[in-house]
Amino acid sequence: MIIVVMGVSGVGKTTVAAALARRLGWAFVEADELHPRANVEKMARGEALDDEDRAPWLEAVAQRMAGMEDGVVACSALKAKYREVLGREGKDVRFVLLDAPLAVIRERIEGRKGHFMPAALLDSQVATLERTAELVVVDATRGVDEVVDEIVRRLGLRG
Repeated sequence: MIIVVMGVSGVGKTTVAAALARRLGWAFVEADELHPRANVEKMARGEALDDEDRAPWLEAVAQRMAGMEDGVVACSALKAKYREVLGREGKDVRFVLLDAPLAVIRERIEGRKGHFMPAALLDSQVATLERTAELVVVDATRGVDEVVDEIVRRLGLRG
């Protein structure tokens, strides 16, 4: 199984996904590390990515997932069609959407150092997010261990 911990920038994807991977003893992938340099530079300038920008990045993430047996991936996966790309290899892929109020997310973004994604792009990410029925939605305002506990419970995992 591959679990994609998803959501808008600043919601806690990397922190939760890494903790979940440690808990389960599974591989961890940070999808942001697979962005082409041009995407990182574009976001750093405060410009939102479009579908054309995201296509090579999603392919790179899908390729990394294809080589995984069990793993956890931190990836925004905002649109249903992006999730289709990530799930097309025939693997058991589950999407967990971390959810929190905008004020909480904005505060987290503004408080982090050295990340290329500015708070100014949060609104465009929220507008892009497509909530679909297959998503397991988890409240990300709680502590990391509580969020991981809920993911493990809701997906019926041992960990």
